[in-house]
Amino acid sequence: NCPECGFKLQRIEGESAHYCLNEKECPPQIKGKVVHFISRKAMNIDSLGEETIELLYENNLVKNVADLYALKKEDLLPLERMAEKSASNIIASIENSKNVPFERLLFALGIRHVGATVAKNLAKHFKSLEAIKNATHEELIDVSEIGDKISVSVRAYFNDTENSNLADRLIAFGLHTEMSSEKLKSSKLEG
Repeated sequence: NCPECGFKLQRIEGESAHYCLNEKECPPQIKGKVVHFISRKAMNIDSLGEETIELLYENNLVKNVADLYALKKEDLLPLERMAEKSASNIIASIENSKNVPFERLLFALGIRHVGATVAKNLAKHFKSLEAIKNATHEELIDVSEIGDKISVSVRAYFNDTENSNLADRLIAFGLHTEMSSEKLKSSKLEG
């Protein structure tokens, strides 16, 4: 059983590690997803760290990655060891992360088997989070380097109502959920 939430652990056939399948309610998994989301290679929210995520989680301010974008400075100020400047820096960093390119947001979501390269391939092919959300298994496996395992994982992620709602919230908060046209057309070889 999971030492944190008590849920039965499971080992997936062909893999060596055991997993807690209680990903929606197991505290280390929830916090781990947020820590991955804010990491340098993902959304690069540098004013946040594991300790701050722990603090936000314990104070019921963040239960998923979209909750970060709902935070206000007034929510942070009452927290332990949180000064005015720290709170302002956190809010500014979160706001700045809205400019992170779409393929990094896709990687930041932490979809199983979707690393940085796969996220880039999906983003280039589908051009928007909405299109990936609605892509069929057949459409997904048509993408370069995407096989059954990744396609099934992407479909499972977006078929989950909570994950689909999370993606909708991120779209509503104004994150880059589409490939920008500058990314698609380069002038590097002009002339």
